[in-house]
This record gives sequence, structure tokens and C-alpha cells, in this order.
Amino acid sequence: MGLLSEGSPLSWEETKALADHVREHGVNQFINLYHRLKDRQGDILKWGDEVEYIIVKFDDEQKVARVALRAQDLLAQLNEKELADPKGVKSLWRPEYGAYMIEGTPGKPFGGLMAHFNLVEANMRYRREEVTELLAKDECVMSITNFPRLGASNFTYPLAQPRPEDPLSSARSLYFPDEAIFPGHPRFKTLTRNIRKRRGEKVSIKLKVFKDTKTKLPVEGAPPGEPDVVLLDAMGFGMGCCCLQLTFQACNITEARRLYDQLAPLCPIMLALTAASPIYRGYLTESDCRWNVISSSVDCRTEEERGLAPLDKQKFRIAKSRYDSIDSYLSPEGAKYNDVPLTYDEQVYQRLVEGGIDHLLAQHVAHLFIRDTVSLFSEKVHQNDNEDTDHFENIQSTNWQTMRFKPPPPNSSIGWRVEFRPCEAQISDFENAAIVCFVVLLTRVILSYQLNFLTPISKVDENMQTAQKRDACRKEKFWFRKSSKTTEQRAAKAQAQAQAQTNGKATLNGNGLANGNGSENGDQEEQQPLTNGSAKMNGHGNTNGTTNGTSNGTNGSSNGADSDHTDTDDEENELFQLLSINEIFNGKPNVFPGLVPLIRSYLQSMEVDTDTHCTIEQYLRFIQKRAAGELITTATWMREQVLSHPDYKQDSVVSERINYDLLKRIQGIQEGKQVEPALLGQGYHSKTKTKDFIPPALQKQLAKNGCCEEK
Repeated sequence: MGLLSEGSPLSWEETKALADHVREHGVNQFINLYHRLKDRQGDILKWGDEVEYIIVKFDDEQKVARVALRAQDLLAQLNEKELADPKGVKSLWRPEYGAYMIEGTPGKPFGGLMAHFNLVEANMRYRREEVTELLAKDECVMSITNFPRLGASNFTYPLAQPRPEDPLSSARSLYFPDEAIFPGHPRFKTLTRNIRKRRGEKVSIKLKVFKDTKTKLPVEGAPPGEPDVVLLDAMGFGMGCCCLQLTFQACNITEARRLYDQLAPLCPIMLALTAASPIYRGYLTESDCRWNVISSSVDCRTEEERGLAPLDKQKFRIAKSRYDSIDSYLSPEGAKYNDVPLTYDEQVYQRLVEGGIDHLLAQHVAHLFIRDTVSLFSEKVHQNDNEDTDHFENIQSTNWQTMRFKPPPPNSSIGWRVEFRPCEAQISDFENAAIVCFVVLLTRVILSYQLNFLTPISKVDENMQTAQKRDACRKEKFWFRKSSKTTEQRAAKAQAQAQAQTNGKATLNGNGLANGNGSENGDQEEQQPLTNGSAKMNGHGNTNGTTNGTSNGTNGSSNGADSDHTDTDDEENELFQLLSINEIFNGKPNVFPGLVPLIRSYLQSMEVDTDTHCTIEQYLRFIQKRAAGELITTATWMREQVLSHPDYKQDSVVSERINYDLLKRIQGIQEGKQVEPALLGQGYHSKTKTKDFIPPALQKQLAKNGCCEEK
């Protein structure tokens, strides 16, 4: 959920009056932080996942399922282990927006060994079991993206009712009671209140209802003139959804900027693959994903900023909500694909440039800073800009985008990071682990093979909307970059070189790139195709053709950019094609080799222990089959469960009984008691050989990589 500052929240009027103060000092803090840490080098690969969960309470007599408002109580118990032994715990727990939600992460980040991929699922299982031990017999912790009847009548336990006319209510919602907002930290209700007040009205989230043969129109609560709209009117409908996120530590700022850019075009692709939320307020809708729901749920833009009234009191027309896909690339290679005009604060931009920040990064930060702060605490108003970063993080953490570029925290051993944010939460630990490991492996392939997925921002935006359509994973096509000849040649050469190395051994060293047993320097000409994955990696790679990389990224492309980046072997207007999810993941002849085959090619150059290899292979097969349509997405499966339920009346309504049976079935799946071949194949839960420890023989390698104390 972002920055959780402690203190007393200011009123909206007080917060609004301090908006320029926060903006001015936030910019100064970023400049100071940047200059302290821009030359930081050599951070090793660390990565971790975040899984958000919903606590569900079942009434087996009445056949009703509700969200259990127990997060504060559960977190108090879950955090006891961390307080007693901060460095020894296997999991960390944090609050989320909903009073029925919790967020779990590994106790320590994973690192550079291939064996770490075999720990992920076991750690996720441990987290689920850890929570389950604290629950009553009629309660269950679920990694579902959205509770299907969130906002329908009596969806909470204990029962709570909305108070739309109560001036003291934060949400003023017709459907979502304030009691469903996490009460243990003032940030959540403060954000809810201030976003509503800044906007000048309640948020308006509109979803088209799935029209079945007996669907009644207008839908209950539909806006005037829009009879087929399911209306949601509170922040909780979006921020009350769960997701699956990943964070990667890069070796330096240049690599972080490159990963940010290269992963951004993959965000809508992964959103479509992980689609898991077709039901809102008890109605089947035409959307399969949460993204636009969350985007609208925190859309604090005024009518002027949305273009509905002439600019008068506001400075900018703003095209998107503060929760949306990214608006610009950060690396020099990506600059020419910034084809959508970027709105940014010119004064902030000039201050950043004068402070030594390069153009691309300056416009990125200046774009973030067109937003006002919507949550401020009295204790945090006055800060030391040379040491503190709370004002910068205040704005940064409330720009919720598909990717997040994260500077190192002050006085920390943590390096430059990127956060990958689009994926929907999956039902089982197997699925969530498969998605996590796939994306992490993809980052290693991008760096090792110098892959280029850069796609014009306008096409990425288009893909984000396409990804949310009903059954987009099987039915829609997405703009995607064709692979050039140089890319395929580089991948083939990299694989051949790795296989030819003495003893054929390789590990994930430093940032996870191939580290073989050849000579340390090697022949420069032979190493060129492996700039980011050379035989003896120190965790960096030459991201700009020099030993250290550049600090500001302004000249990183001209020195180290290969022909794939300059597009000399393709006509610019032929670089991008509409491809299906299957073609993107599994390949299309003469167009793109496929993400999974590229990962398999990379893995052939790595030394992988047998158990880890088995686990990764099961993950890749699962990804391949879902992309090919042999297995269906969670969203499609949920639709089929509703449509085939004996109580379903062809009216688009997910009744309490249907909701109960659906969630009971999900409970059986995540516990391994219910086999769903269409969703997961046969016996998926017994396929992997995931472990909660690294075999002793590999511990020595871990120590040699210098990261044992962090794992």
C-alpha cells in the first residue's frame, strides 16, 4: 500500500494548503538522494514477492460467505514473531486497505542462486499455513483478487452498513461501509476521505454488466442513461482488491532504468494472463481484471483536470488517474517510444534539471509531481531534506503505476529497485509461484540476451485496455515487438558460448546472470553479444558499454546499444505486430521466438539442481498451457462456475449461495483437495519439488556469492 508514516493525519483543508510545501521539499529530497546514490554500483540480485490475501468467513448452515473484518487482530499476532526475531522470521506481514485484507512477503529477499526459485512456493505455503493457524474453523485465508460480492448487501462479518449521508463517514458510499477499511492505521481512511474531497465528489467506477438472457436493466444503482452499468462508488472497491507484485534490486541505476522500461510493455500481457476478477458487487461484468476498477477508485482529478470544465483553479489537464499504466520510459533507448504527450510540472522539471537530473528522469519525476499529496501527517510536515525522503515518497507512493522506479531508502543497504505491479492474485500457491518465477527469469533473460521489448507508450496503453476484456487471454491480440535477427543471433550465440564453457557450469551470480568457469576477462570480441551476461559476471553487465555504467543514464544507449536497440535491421513501422497471448509466450515463426522458449534457452546455459529444474519446468509448462488456452484463466473459470451453477438464473447475478459455493470450491483448490483440470491440469499440487530450505551442498555456493546473510 506504500508509505505508512506514523502520526496524526491532517484534515483535507490543512493538507491542501501544504501541497506546494510537500512538492517543493519532495523535489529537493529526491535531488539530494539521487546525488548521494547515483554512483552506487555492484548491488547483487535480490527479489521478492508480495501476495495479498482476503479473510473469508463461511456460514455453513446458511450457505453464506462474507469477508471477515479481522485483519487488525491477525496482524497483531502475526507480527509477534517479527518483533521477537526480526532477522530470523520466514515471513513478514503488513496491513492493506481492507479490514479483511493482509499482505505477506518472504522474511528475507530471495537472491542469485537458481535454487532460490525452488523456495518461493514453499514460502507461500508457509505464509498461508501461518495465517490459517490463527483462524477459526469457519474462516479461510484466500489469495483471490476480489471478493465477488464486495459491496453487495451484508457482505461483511460482523455486519456493517454503509452511511452515505453521514458527514463523518470517510467513503460516504452507498455500498462500502467504513468498517471495511483497515482501522489500524489512519492512512487508509484519510486517503479515502481526501481523494473524495479533492475530486469534489465520490469516485465513480463504471463496469458494463455481462448481459445474459434474463439480465434485468437497468442494473440496480445504474447511473441515469447508463442502464447496463454496474456502479461502484468508493475507494474500497479498487484498493480492496488483492494483487501479486514483485520487486527486483538492480546492480545500479542504469540497470534499474532499463528493467523498468523493458518490463513495462509486458505489464498488460501479464495482466491478461493472470486475469482473475470478473465479478463486482455480485454481478458478472464484461471485465476480467481489477485494473480499471482500482484506477477509477483513487481518481482524485477534478472536473477541470478531467477536461469536463475549463481550467481555472487547476494547472493541468491530466489524462489518467494516479493509478494507471506508466506514461514514459526512463532509459535512453526508450526515449523515442515516448509517443504520448507527457504532462509535467515545468517548474519542478526545471528545478530537477538545474539540480543535475537528466531529462528523462526529470520529466518522470515532474510528471509524478503534478499530483497533490492526499495524505499528510502533522509530525511529518517539517523535515530535513538532506536526510529525509518522506515528502518525496508521499507523492511517489500515491502514484500507483504498472511499474514503479524505486530509489534506495536513505541510510540503507538496499539498492535501486523496480517494482512489477500488474498481476492479479491467483488461487493457489502453485500459480502465484509460477508467475513470480516466470517474471524473475524473464528479467534475467532480458539482461543476458539484451532483449528489447520497447513498444510505443500509446500501444502499451491500448494493450492495457485490451487485457481487461472478457477472455482476452484466448481471444484478443496485443501490440508486441517483433524480434530482430540480431536478437535471435545473440540468444543463440549466448547459449552456445555458455554450453562451451569449461565443465558447462553456470550459476546466477550477482544479478542472476550466467556465470561460467571461463576466464575472467575473455576475448572482448567474443564477449560482446553477452554484454549483460558475460561468462564471468560481477552482477552488473555493461549496460552502456563501459565498466561502471552511467549514473544518469543520459548517454547509456549510444555506447552500448546494439543494433536491436537502434532498429537498423527493421523498418520502424514494421517493428510491431498484433500477436495473441499464445504467440507472445509460445512463439510465432519468423516473428517472435516466444517468452517461454527464450527462458528455456537461457536455462540450458545454467547449472540447475534436479529439484529446482523439476519445479521450474512445471511452472513453465503451466504458463505455456494457459497462454495456449489449454488451461483457462481464473476469471474464465469463475465465469464458468457461475454460469453452470444450478441456482444461476441467467440474470448476471451472483447470489449468496453461488458466491458461497464458488468460494468453497476455491478453498478446496488452494488446499489441494479439489482438482480442477481446466484451471490447473491434473494433480498440479504434487508436481513441484519446492522446499523451504536450500540443500547444504548449495549453501557453499551461496556463501561464495556473498549473499548468504541476506537469504
